[in-house]
Amino acid sequence: MTVNDVAREQNAPTATVTVVYHSVHGHTRALAEHLADGARLVPGARVHLVEIRPEDVVAGRWHDAEVLALLERSDAIVFGSPTLMGSVSAVFKAFMEAAFTPFVTQAWKDKLAGAFTMSASQSGDKLAVLEQLAVFGAQMGMQWIGVGDMPGNNWSGGTRDDVNRLGSWLGLMSQSHADLGSEQAGSRGDMITAERYGERIARLTQRWVNAVPYETSRMTEHEARALSASLREPDGAPAALTGA
Repeated sequence: MTVNDVAREQNAPTATVTVVYHSVHGHTRALAEHLADGARLVPGARVHLVEIRPEDVVAGRWHDAEVLALLERSDAIVFGSPTLMGSVSAVFKAFMEAAFTPFVTQAWKDKLAGAFTMSASQSGDKLAVLEQLAVFGAQMGMQWIGVGDMPGNNWSGGTRDDVNRLGSWLGLMSQSHADLGSEQAGSRGDMITAERYGERIARLTQRWVNAVPYETSRMTEHEARALSASLREPDGAPAALTGA
């Protein structure tokens, strides 16, 4: 098991968010880390990063009792996989099939859930992966949280660095050039979108678990474009991390 606990002590009711993912070249891992960073912004959020590893798949079956125990203790689970040939990776699919035990016991029922994916192509059929993960969450009896941001890069003034530049709401989509390393994963806008999505999930988890008041943040199309434009200035980044 590879678990990175990025929680910090805060004087607030606790809620546990676990980001469980598989990454081939590190691009999906970068997305997972930014999502976890966003979730960490929420007081009381205890955030775990769990990487699903190929070495835990033996004879086609994935098994890690510690990971399953952590997921059973979690209030929200966010699933992440690269999009490979229009599907989740084989390693992540092995993990999904290993969830049969919590499926038959309904151990994850009414936990909150979300998902993210990465591919080299602009489309790459990433929607098929998010649909696959959403169906998985529904079979587990979970409550789904989508991306809450307006679309970016859909007009003449848009750029690759816009928030939600791929216009995805079922879950988070990102794109990385295949010939670049993980340190250049996605775009600045993709990573800001991941942070905002992580914060949104953690805030809704606090509301769901601890009845912490939650004020819905809304943006007009003009405000969303202004937010994306602020990312083109070095001093504009912090504004993008709040109000997810």
